[in-house]
Parts: sequence; structure tokens; C-alpha cells
Amino acid sequence: MAEKDIVNYLRETHARVFEYNRTWAASKRAQDPDFFVKLAAGQQPEYLWIGCSDSRIPAEQIAGLEPGTAFVHRNIANLVCNTDLNVMSVITYAVEHLQVKHIVVCGHYGCGGVKAAMTAKNLGLLNPWLRNIRDVYRLHEKELDAIEDDTARCNRLVELNVLEQCRNVVKTACVQMSFAKNKFPVVHGWVFDFKDGLLKDLKVDFEGILREIQKIYNLTED
Repeated sequence: MAEKDIVNYLRETHARVFEYNRTWAASKRAQDPDFFVKLAAGQQPEYLWIGCSDSRIPAEQIAGLEPGTAFVHRNIANLVCNTDLNVMSVITYAVEHLQVKHIVVCGHYGCGGVKAAMTAKNLGLLNPWLRNIRDVYRLHEKELDAIEDDTARCNRLVELNVLEQCRNVVKTACVQMSFAKNKFPVVHGWVFDFKDGLLKDLKVDFEGILREIQKIYNLTED
């Protein structure tokens, strides 16, 4: 593209967002004149959504959720690392202050972060982040190595990564203490499939994982 074309393209794609925004706001007011009054009054989301940063997976849209019903955190490959103050702060705020009832870790098949973690290549600053996924592979190495098809192996690692991140959520003190007191939140693991647009429930045994990890990670006492 010529420099002039690039400038015009950037201007048009910037303006397009505000055009879409005006159309969206008008449609919401037409459906419910008090929509934005209620939205401005505060949030009481039922869900905390921890998903991948992939631009093709808008959490609310694929789950049919309206604004105000999901507190959303996204990063590459939907990781929950105990050294990541961002995700830890999100979980703590969602559980202790918003009192969400469900925490969803949602991955997706064909995840670029998972594919990158399966590649023997130096990726610079991404290395320490992707190591968390490589650690998941190490934990399930025997099962994964037995899968001959590369795509099937990658997809299974996507599922296993979601399950391990759910486990990491359960390890947090705020989740354990809230569940002991309130019987919520419950942790779920889902995977989105681009091929049909459907979510797959990995049927995480939340209470079973909680009992298992509390032998070592019991954080329910102050």
C-alpha cells in the first residue's frame, strides 16, 4: 500500500469503530429505553470469564451474554499464573467484591499460543509465558506423545491446558474461602470450536479438584 493509502485506511478503520458504536447504542436504546440507565447503575456479573486474547472469540457474543453479566479477563492462551498480578487481581476482585457465581476458563481449538509452545523455537519475550503451556505438556507427556496426528495432539493440549488453568484457579485463596463460606463460585473449563461455533464443556469436577488440591494448597484459614 502507498503511504497515502495507509493513512486513509487507518483513518477509516478508526472512524468505523465509532460508527458501529453509535449504531449499537441506538439499537440498545430502541430495545430498552432504560438500558444505559441500568448499565450505569453498577455491575453484578454472574460470570468471571478467563479467555484467550484471540480476536475471533468475543466472550459475551459467543456465550449469548449481555453487558454487565460477565467480568472478562483475556491473555495469550488463557493462562492463570500465580505470578501474574493481573489475572490474580481480576480473580480476587471478581470473587471478593463482585461475588461472581461462576468462573469460566475458556480456550479454543487451534490456539496460536498452544501451537507456539509446541514449537522448538526461541520466541524471545514469549518464552517465559509459553513455558507455562510447555509445563502442561510435560505433566501430560505420555498421553500427548501417544497422539500421532499433530492437529489432534494440539487440540488435546488445548483441553489439558484449560483443565490445568482451572486447577490453578481452584488453588487461589479467595476461591477456596468463598466456596467454603458461600458454596460459590464454581469453576468451569470450556473450549470454543471455530468449525461450528459451539462451546465444549470439559465437565470440570470442581469439588473433586478442590478436595484433591487442598492436601497441599489448603488456604481456607486466615
